[in-house]
Amino acid sequence: MKSINTFWNWFQDNHHTIGNIFNETPVIQTQTYFWLKKHLNYYCTEIDAMILIPKKGSKKAELVITAKGNPDYFSQVIQLVNAAPALRTWKFTAFIQPYERIDEMIEELDKPFIFQDITLKTSELKFVGVNFYEDSKKWDIIIFCKQYNIYCDSKTFYHAINFIIRELLGEKSLYKNINLVHLEQMPDNEEDLIYLYDLQAYMDTFKI
Repeated sequence: MKSINTFWNWFQDNHHTIGNIFNETPVIQTQTYFWLKKHLNYYCTEIDAMILIPKKGSKKAELVITAKGNPDYFSQVIQLVNAAPALRTWKFTAFIQPYERIDEMIEELDKPFIFQDITLKTSELKFVGVNFYEDSKKWDIIIFCKQYNIYCDSKTFYHAINFIIRELLGEKSLYKNINLVHLEQMPDNEEDLIYLYDLQAYMDTFKI
């Protein structure tokens, strides 16, 4: 418990700087992220954090603690967030939550994700479910991407797709519902494919 308290004591001492991070110089931003990660690793080296700063100043900033999809460290995330202090300008969340603005993706207004030299939009990805396991209630799926043939040899590409799925479904749903993800080139005929943003709705139909 000492390491949990140590992290939150440090956070309380620095929460104004962290909350203003996007207004800081690149050097200060890098230093702030470094020390946030450093103090988080004193508690657990296998978890991470995301800082979400609202556009409107009246809303709270948010610190999301994530186990990066690894269920072995879900309990550490929950314990840390349960011990979070009450700060007027901050909200603390356990796990990456499901993306809620699906309407933006339907209208293709979702912002692209940029991973080094790879740019991907969730609204441009499609999938099919190939195997459903009754015992675990998990799926094997194939995700189709127009740039697959370009980036298929890049580890960054696979990390990017995993990140996008985690952002879309939320961290716990990804672990609960997905067994294996295959990647393939988008075919010329996309008629039988489903938009990736409908993945959660697709899986929910099999739980009825």
